[in-house]
Parts: sequence; structure tokens; C-alpha cells
Amino acid sequence: MAACPPEPNGPLSGVSRRGRLLKCVLGLVVMMALIVLAGLAAGAWLLRQPFDAAPYLAARPSGEMTDRDGRLLYAFLNADEQWCFERDLDAFSPWLIQATLAAEDQRFYAHRGVDPLAIARAAWQNLLGRRVVSGASTITMQVVKLTQGDSRSIAGKARQAWNALRLERRADKQAILRSYLNNAPYGMNLVGAEAAARRYFGAPASELTIAEAALLAGLPKAPGAYMPLAHPDRACARRDYVLGRMLAEGYITREQHDRAVAEPVAARRREFPQLAPHLAMRLRDAISAEGHVRTTLDAAVQQRLEGMLQRALNRFEGDVTNAAAVVVDAASATLLARVGSADFFRTPGGGQVDLCRAARSPGSALKPFLYALAIDRDVLYPSEMLLDDTMDFGAYNPGNFDGEYRGLISATEALKLSLNVPALTVQHRIGAAAFQEFLRALGLTTLTMAPEQYGLGLTLGNCEVRLEELAGAYTMLASLGDYRPLAYRADTPRPGPAPVLSRGAALTLYAMLEQPLPLEPREHLTRARGVQPRVCWKTGTSTGYHDAWAFAYNRHYVVGVWVGNNTGKSSRRLIGARAALPIAARVFRSLPPVNAPAWPAMDDAVRRVAVCAASGLPASEHCPKTNETLVARKQYLHRRCDVHRARAGGQAVIAHWPATAIGWDLARVKTPAAPRAAVGTQASTRRNLRVLSPTNGGKYILTGETKGDLIRLKASTDADEPLHWYLDGRYVGVSAHDAPLNLKLPLGDHVIACMNGRGESDEARFEVVSPRPFLELKQGA
Repeated sequence: MAACPPEPNGPLSGVSRRGRLLKCVLGLVVMMALIVLAGLAAGAWLLRQPFDAAPYLAARPSGEMTDRDGRLLYAFLNADEQWCFERDLDAFSPWLIQATLAAEDQRFYAHRGVDPLAIARAAWQNLLGRRVVSGASTITMQVVKLTQGDSRSIAGKARQAWNALRLERRADKQAILRSYLNNAPYGMNLVGAEAAARRYFGAPASELTIAEAALLAGLPKAPGAYMPLAHPDRACARRDYVLGRMLAEGYITREQHDRAVAEPVAARRREFPQLAPHLAMRLRDAISAEGHVRTTLDAAVQQRLEGMLQRALNRFEGDVTNAAAVVVDAASATLLARVGSADFFRTPGGGQVDLCRAARSPGSALKPFLYALAIDRDVLYPSEMLLDDTMDFGAYNPGNFDGEYRGLISATEALKLSLNVPALTVQHRIGAAAFQEFLRALGLTTLTMAPEQYGLGLTLGNCEVRLEELAGAYTMLASLGDYRPLAYRADTPRPGPAPVLSRGAALTLYAMLEQPLPLEPREHLTRARGVQPRVCWKTGTSTGYHDAWAFAYNRHYVVGVWVGNNTGKSSRRLIGARAALPIAARVFRSLPPVNAPAWPAMDDAVRRVAVCAASGLPASEHCPKTNETLVARKQYLHRRCDVHRARAGGQAVIAHWPATAIGWDLARVKTPAAPRAAVGTQASTRRNLRVLSPTNGGKYILTGETKGDLIRLKASTDADEPLHWYLDGRYVGVSAHDAPLNLKLPLGDHVIACMNGRGESDEARFEVVSPRPFLELKQGA
């Protein structure tokens, strides 16, 4: 720029000098204005250049596993060994947002990243104080600092200010505030307000009170100095300062301020949730890759189930040390709760072992699927009478758990009582290969051996299954024949249900397995809801008392429980009905009510048919007495009663029964052949089997005396052969010539029947009355 020209001499030289000076000053002003404008234009141009805001808005979150509603179940440290739970802005308490604005940036919504008024105020306060007593960093500048880590130098502050201006052009205020609340330091290795709220107060940031929010909002200024666990007095003073700022900004009233100031600092170390740890370990890789996995679990049900299992083991006094359980939402086939071990850290044999996935012997827990398949394939009716008696396969002689036999018994009762011999009769009809194929279709992936290696013992549990998979199979029964694998992730696509069992067969199983849950001590005094849930249940006990199982289901829920020892140690206390069923019952009763029917309607998928009162099979024209029962509508009625046949000439009906439980089928009763005479002798004559005592049509009067109301059971052939006796269709026992059988007379009308080893039978009807009506009748006469 050229220098100003010298002033000429003369009388006007003073005026000219002032004019030229004025022009010079104006030129300088114009020049500076042009420079400023050029700078502003350049700045505006630079601000419009590409700028990636994403790194400033992102967090480095910890891996989280949450329940179906987003509640935290389990978390892992992030790559920086920090706890950071990223949340949207609406997940933070309004008190926390207001406290943060009051403490850090009152004009956040007014400036564009840099606040000139705050700079002027800070400069004036620092000048007066002759030290740094106030800063001018905005929340946007702090977000930039948290990302790029600039120093507190003038150059660092300048870079922060510049990038703050650029960030404000690329992101809205809500995103910037969200980034601050997710990335600000809150002491120790806590990053973000959510992690701090959970660690200090044991609650999510959405539930903070005014006092709690003010304490957290004051921490980022100096996290170490104000950390409440180490310096509670400093934290309290800082909290009160923030509360004062909130009052000054109009966020809270005087009354709210005074009440919050009066509260003690409630911060203490709380642990983050550690629910469903086995599932968390199973999903750890997915959580690490995705950052957040939402499961189908329900946090409240999960927490309650974990506590129930731990308490349930106390009664075993160390003899039984572990339990596992699952709770399934039957309608969606999704897991609501899943406990792989009762105690993840202290279970003997390793609490980290996931017993929901471990292969263990199921005992009788597979029997409902055998009966369901048999009904579906038209080889069994629920009312059909089976024989619970000895079976001799040479090296294999199966018996019942209690060592007793019950004789003739319906398929329904045999399933409820978990009897082994009737189940083997049913599996013989189905075949091991077909039963194994059906179980594998229900998701039991552990059944990998050849069918002949399992043989008849498959239904008795001579295999290994997983609790989780078996619960999925029971969910199929609860879902009326539709199967799909159980889901535990809420964010994963899954196939639709596949029908594997007819609706009618599944409804039949509901009727066969319905039983009241066992009551707990004093439950009638303590149960809140009062109404007992209507459920089906089945138990299982492995050979040698190593594993105890129980499953309960209805249309709402499926509960599966395993009890045992990780080491495989046996215990006589490991009986399904005694060890696992009480836990399953307690869990089932604790589940939240559902606003839908818990029991399926017995709709047109089933029908009523007439069955023989003796055999339980669809009645033939020869059956003297019939009952009605429910069967699947699509089930064929081709297997009719073959017990009752017309005598030669058709004048009377005779009953024929199979001689042994092996091959038992009352729809195809084999007529026993007459015994051959010995070579060189005449064929011996054989007496017909007849019941002699009690007499047919007889009336017996009770005496009330000790042993006075016993009657010996006699038949025409009891000196020659053993006889099996049945009272009203229920097995009484066996008599022989050297072991007579006595019957204690019960009141009422009864039918006594006996059967020999060739399947021949006879019956007699009699009545038992009390002495009082008889005496009154005699006196009246």
C-alpha cells in the first residue's frame, strides 16, 4: 500500500492534512474489512468442504446382551477395557440432560459450536482472577476433544473450535448431545452416562432422580477428582453446584432444589447384570461382532428362575449339586428363561458347564412322544388296555421303576404312571427305527446311533438328549403338533412351524397327561393368585439315579427342569417326581398370567366313540358293556375288540385274553392251542376255568372284625396252575396252589376276573353291603 502524500504548504495545509488523514484511515478500515470479509468467505468456503462427522458421533460400546424388551442381561468390556453402553437420547432421564446443559453449556441450543459470549465471559473472569477460573468449551467442542484428543493449548483449542464449527454444520444438536452423553468420562473405566448410572446407582440412566442426575452431570469436568466412590464430599459439593445451576436456569423449582441438596450421596459400587451367563458365552462372538444382541428372554423371569434353582438345591444338603431349567413361551416357541447351571461360579464340577446343552439320559421323559406317535399311526387308543406284567426277552427282563406290576391298565394310566412294560408293548408296535426318526424330527440331534443299538430301550431312556432340545419337543405337544426349533435371538429370521403330529393326537395327549401339579407345603395359605394352573406334566429318572427330569406344559408355557451332578454322581434322591417336579411346579406357578386360554378347546379334531369296557378298544358287536372315550377324529377304528367272541353256536359270549405281555394286542387275541398229549398216552381232559369264590351273583355282608372281611379267591383250576386276578379291571395279584390269594371285600357291586397262562378267563359278579342295612331289613321282616 502506497504511503500518504506530503501535505503542501499554505493556509489550507491544516485542513488538507486532516482530510488526507481521514481518507487514509477510511482506506485502512476498508482494507481490513475486505480482509475480514475475505477471511469469512474463505472460512465459509472451508466450512462447506467435506467433513466426516461420523467419528465424532460414534461410541466404542461394550458388547451387550439384552432381553426381548431391551433390558440388559449381560455385558462385556469393550476393546479399550471400558464399560460403555451406547443409548439413544430418549433413553436418558430429562433431569440428566438438563443437568448436563446447566453444568456444561447453558447456551447449547443458541450457538453454532463456539459460543462468543462464553469466550468473553471466560476471558473477563480469568483476567480478574489472574488464573483460569472458567472455561469456554461448548458441548460440541468437548465432543470434538473426546474424539481427536487435542491438548489444552491455544492451538488445540483453536482446532477444537474450528472442528466444532464444522461438526455443527453436519450434525444436529440432538446427535451431538447424544454423542456427549455416550462418550463423556464418568470416573474409573466408565464411559457414558448409562454405564455410570448402572455402576453408581444400579439403575439405567432413564430412571435417574434429580440428585443422581446432577451428580453424574458434574463428573466429566474432573472424573477423578469428583468420583463419588473415592471422594464423596467433593462429589456432593459438585452435585450441589450443578443443582444450583439447574435452579438458575429454571429447570427445577426451589423446592426440588432444596430436597435434592438434602439427599445424601447414594452412589456405591453396583455390579452390572450377569443374567443368563451360559447364553452370553454362547453368543459372545456374535455380541463382539454386532455390539448388541437382543434375545427372546424375559429379564424378570430369568432372574426369578436363577434364584429358584439355587434355593431348590439347598434341600439336598450337598448330595445333589446342580440343576438346569428352561422356560418357553409356547405360542412363539421362544425361550423366556434359560439357566445352564444353578451357580455359574460355584457349582461343583464346573458351573460354566451348560447343562441345557449337555447330553444326559432322559429316563421316561420320552414316553409321551412314543404314545403320541402310536396314536397318530393308528396302533393305539388312549383307553386301550395294556398288560403291565413280566416280560422275558432272555437276557433282557424289563420291569417298572418301583418293581411292581399293575396288570391290566389303560394306555392313559400307563403313561401317567410311567410304566415300562406297557411302553415297550407300544414301541414294539411302532419299531425303534420309526420312533427314532420321529424324535430326530423333533430336534433331538443326539440320537445318532443305529436304531438296533437302541432297540426297545429307546423309550426307557437308554440314550442321551439335551434339555434345550427336549423342551422344544414338548413345545410341539403344547403347540398341538406344530414343531419349530426354540429361538433365543429376537433379531434372527426363523422358519415357520412344521406340522409333525396331527392336532387330534396332540389333543389326546393333553387329555392323557393332564395332572394337577404337586402342592407345596402351606401353599393354600401363601398362594396369591389362588387358581392352580391347568397343566400336563411328565417326569423321567435315568437308570442308576444319575438324572432327574420334569416337564410341564399348557398353551401358555413349557417348563423343563434337569437335576443332577456335573460329575455324574448318582443319588437315590435323583428321582424325577421328587427332585425335578417340585421345582417345575414352583416355576410354573411363578410365571406371569397370560390373557388367553391356557387349555386347548376339544374341538372337531377329536370325537367320542364307544369302546369296550373291558378292553378299551372300539367295541365289537360281542362286547357286553361299553363306555365312551375321546379319540383323534382322523384315527381309524379298524382295531376293534377281539377279547369278546361268540361261543360255538352263537348263543353266548366268551372272553379270550392273551397269555403274555409279549406281543400284547387285544385287537388280535391269539386263541391258545390245546395242549398235546404225551406220546403213547391218551389226551388228558382239562377242566374249564371257572371262578368259584366269590360266587357269581353272591351278596357278602361286612363284619367289621379284624380279618373277618377277607375272602379267599378260588377257581376251578387253581390247584393246577397260577392264576392272575383282577377286581373291576385292576390287577389284584397271582394265586397258586401253594400261595392262595385273599381279597379284602370292598363295599359296592364288583366284578372279579381271573386269567391263566393260556389266556383263558372267567369272571363273577358279586355285591358287598354293610351290616346296618341288612340288620334293619331283618328286623323289619
